[in-house]
Amino acid sequence: MFRFKQFNVDQTGCAMKINTDGVLLGALAEADQPKTILDIGTGTGVIALMLAQRFANANIDAVEIDATASATAGRNFAGSPFAVRLNLYADSFESYFNKHPGSKYDLIVSNPPFYINSLESPGVKKSLAKHTDADFFETLVASTRKHLSDTGEFWLILPLQTAQLVKVMAVDNGLNLKQAINVLSYPDSDPHREILIFTLTKEKKMDEWFVIYQSQKYIRSSMKGR
Repeated sequence: MFRFKQFNVDQTGCAMKINTDGVLLGALAEADQPKTILDIGTGTGVIALMLAQRFANANIDAVEIDATASATAGRNFAGSPFAVRLNLYADSFESYFNKHPGSKYDLIVSNPPFYINSLESPGVKKSLAKHTDADFFETLVASTRKHLSDTGEFWLILPLQTAQLVKVMAVDNGLNLKQAINVLSYPDSDPHREILIFTLTKEKKMDEWFVIYQSQKYIRSSMKGR
């Protein structure tokens, strides 16, 4: 059980547990007073819950294809103070968009499966959660572009190699890269993730750097105090 300021997250049955990537995305994703938010691949529901906590006037839809994870997210939503603003759909994002062709969102977020054409990890559920291929991202980018509001933003977090591929796909599908946030473990380490922000407009902001830990010594000290 993970405890946040206003809610708890139970991870029972989820192949992919709460991780740094998801929490970073939930903490950093922004939009100008969003009224409608979509979380693609919600898993435990942690990102949707974080966004519901941060944006008190937003209604959040969350899509999760894995039945067990979807059930877990549903329980987490129902037990939160934001239950009335959270809607869970146990479906693939492709099917969800087909069923809701006119839906538009001010903010779409995703912490997607990201190992393209890599070895399958043990366990069917974990494989589904972590592995995908280029076709998945092509469909994700093309579908998302159709469901952004005029001023909407699409945020996703990816490893660097996958991020480069998605940048090209986004341009080919009429999305513009507003900003990239480079995520580093330590101040002197190389980036290992990129948070990409796409829009329909051509606004461009300077790329940023986000450092997770002050130092390895700081981590060891923090762990001793737990």
